[in-house]
Amino acid sequence: MSAPEAYTIAQVPLAAHSFSPDRSAIALSANSNEAYIYARDGYEWQPISTLAQHDKLVTSIDWAPTTDRIVTCAQDRNAYVWTKEADPTNPSQTVWKPTLVVLKINRAATQVRWSPLENKFAVASGARSICICSFDEEMNWWASKQLKKPIRSTVLSIDWHPNNVLLAAGSADMKARVFSTFLKEIDKKPPANVWGDKFPWNTVCGEYNSPSGGWVHTVGFSPSGDALAFASE
Repeated sequence: MSAPEAYTIAQVPLAAHSFSPDRSAIALSANSNEAYIYARDGYEWQPISTLAQHDKLVTSIDWAPTTDRIVTCAQDRNAYVWTKEADPTNPSQTVWKPTLVVLKINRAATQVRWSPLENKFAVASGARSICICSFDEEMNWWASKQLKKPIRSTVLSIDWHPNNVLLAAGSADMKARVFSTFLKEIDKKPPANVWGDKFPWNTVCGEYNSPSGGWVHTVGFSPSGDALAFASE
């Protein structure tokens, strides 16, 4: 195993980060309402782009490994999908074009993650809900649909199952849950697995209490998707 590499990028806490598909660049939030993209230059990381649309702290970033799109969410209750396009003023250069995703939540967004097929993404929030966002070809925008019941507090973490339909969530109501996010417009019916054989929208396929009675801060599926790990206070 190679030795870890340490770099000083900012003198403030880093609220979120995500690597590019080839890991030659990183998008990060330096505890502000902007996200910055750094590219590796020899033994250093140099800033190359600024993603500036949010007006409050950027809380989470995810960089899609296949489509090369970036999604960000923030305390301003919004999310943006960033797509790399040719700069109209200088075609030899590229710029990141934002598309607003209206989440329809009244509390901060806390975490965002692309699904394995990258045709939708999930946004956790303090509004006791999770937004599942997919692209509406007819309207040419990202639409969102909310998972709500039986969440009773802020959702702190999310993780996708390999089948692109099930989603794990950990929240401040001291629960870890597995939800179905099946959208008939874009999803194929998944085969039966350890979590069940029918997956209508918002089906709770599993619910687990925190052994210590604390907030569930992180969740994660195993590579096969047959097991779920979570950590709590």
